[in-house]
Amino acid sequence: MISIARTVARLLLGVAMTVVGVAHLTTLRQEFRAQVPGWFPIDEDLTVLGSGVVEIGLGLAFLLLPAKRRLVGALLAAFFVAVFPGNIAQYVEGVDAFGLDTDSARLVRLFFQPVLILWALFGGGWFSRPQPEPPPTYAGRNRGRGRGRR
Repeated sequence: MISIARTVARLLLGVAMTVVGVAHLTTLRQEFRAQVPGWFPIDEDLTVLGSGVVEIGLGLAFLLLPAKRRLVGALLAAFFVAVFPGNIAQYVEGVDAFGLDTDSARLVRLFFQPVLILWALFGGGWFSRPQPEPPPTYAGRNRGRGRGRR
């Protein structure tokens, strides 16, 4: 049951990241530009384009590379940590975007970032016991040993 929940979490987050990444490059580009803090040293538009490309890449990787889910989950969690200062700046500076037009709405949003981090880690299998790898086999290594030969 946990395996199914983990797979569903991975797929949902993969789709969400891909869709949001595309929105960074197209329909919501101005909204995302408004969220880039003034103190950030890279041009707002370049930041939005770059983060959109990263989100698309991570989203597609989460969808299409299940064997790499632990790595991609960790990268997604790190990405969510990396953008968190921008979310804090949105709250502190009172920037309206995505319907977050009150301080209380922006404050509530801050509490969702840890949820995204945990979601990425769960979808990546970080809360599951790693499956032991089977021992390597070496063809012919034991040839001539064992039964029948003394």
